[in-house]
Formats: sequence, C-alpha cells, structure tokens
Amino acid sequence: MKSAAVRPVTRPDFARTGVGAVRASTWRVGTPERQRAAVEAVNAAWQSRDWPAAALLSYTVLAGTDGDTLFHYSQWADEAAYEEFFRTARDDRNAEVDAAVPGIVRVGLDGYRPYRSVGAADATPGCVVVVEARFDPGAADAARGFVDLVLEAQATDPAPAPGLLSGNFHLSADGTRMLNYAEWEGERDHVAALAGPGPGVGSDTAQWHRVLDFPALASNGFRRYVPALTLVPRP
Repeated sequence: MKSAAVRPVTRPDFARTGVGAVRASTWRVGTPERQRAAVEAVNAAWQSRDWPAAALLSYTVLAGTDGDTLFHYSQWADEAAYEEFFRTARDDRNAEVDAAVPGIVRVGLDGYRPYRSVGAADATPGCVVVVEARFDPGAADAARGFVDLVLEAQATDPAPAPGLLSGNFHLSADGTRMLNYAEWEGERDHVAALAGPGPGVGSDTAQWHRVLDFPALASNGFRRYVPALTLVPRP
C-alpha cells in the first residue's frame, strides 16, 4: 500500500470557509458486520490513493444505528470539482469497496450547499441525526424559511434538549430540499428529546408548533448514525 496524502480527523469542519458544495448519499449494506467491513474497505480504498483533489475538503462516512445503512457526506469547494471527481476518480474507489463487500445498494445522491450552523464548533458527537425534508416545488424559498423557523424555535426554547451539540443545515440549489447534520452526545439523548412533551425534539411552544405545521413541508424524516470515518487531505 503506497503512502497517501490522507489523514483521519474526528468530524467535518462545519465552521470552515470555502465550502461551495456538499454531496450526501446513502448505501444499504444489510448487516452490522457488512457495515464494519464496508467502512474498512472505504478507508483502505482512500488511504491507498492520493487525495483526489484540493477542492475536496473532507469526506465522512457514518454508520446507521439500524445496522444496515451508511451515510456519506463530502464537502467540496465547488460543483465543478465534484463533477471532475465523479468522472475520473470515483469508480475505482467504489469498485475496490464492492470487491470487498459485494451487493451494496446505493440508494441515492443529493447535492446541497451549506446554509447555517449553530452549536459547538469543536463537538465530539457520539451520534449524528441526519434530518432530511422536502418541500412543495411551487413554494419559493420554503426550505430556507423552514430552517430559519427551526432555529428561531431552538433559540427561544425554554428547556433546550440536553445532549444536542450542533445543527448544520444545508439547502438544495432549487430550495426544495433540506438536510440537517445534527450532532448529539449520544443516541439516548435524541431518543429522550423525542419523548418530551413538545413536537419533535423541542418544548411545547408556539414556535415549535409552527415548525410542525409548516404549510409547504411535503415530507420530513431522520436516521440515526454513529461516526465511522472522516478523512481530509494531509497538510
């Protein structure tokens, strides 16, 4: 295995400047054993090659607490850099992973841009809750308005959910999709927050009910993950 200009870190840097594009995708692998094998294969495929482009700022893999899914999150300087990686460097890495763990189902790939982040800039999460929402196509700027409302509800919550470390909100270019990469101290904290008296993870306030009743919201769901791998280029 040759030396590669790659190093592991704890998490993506959501406070960094220069992130112009984000890619998020989900793989289904079937079992916890195959999850672990797939993460090991991804790490090997990346560590055995040079970092593909200076414009790739970080690459993260999360392992689903469902024992089935892997979530991939990458930060890019711009869309063109990702397209070049997709054209020239993605397939050989995936082929190596597929050889080690046959039968991976790649569910989808979505593009986003960072919008707003709140909370600890140096968090060490034990759980990441990936929240995805879709909005009516005809509702202009609905995703942005929804995120602003969520952050207002959080800021005015009289009893914020314990264990929530950060929220990192992303919007699609067309404004119809939102992704929140929410960092929690642990899975139990998120479970406890959902069991509270209010809608979702918030208190029973008017602001949180406005979030729940947001008129242009077409669908909203989440999956829980644990951090598995984050790689960045070696300085």
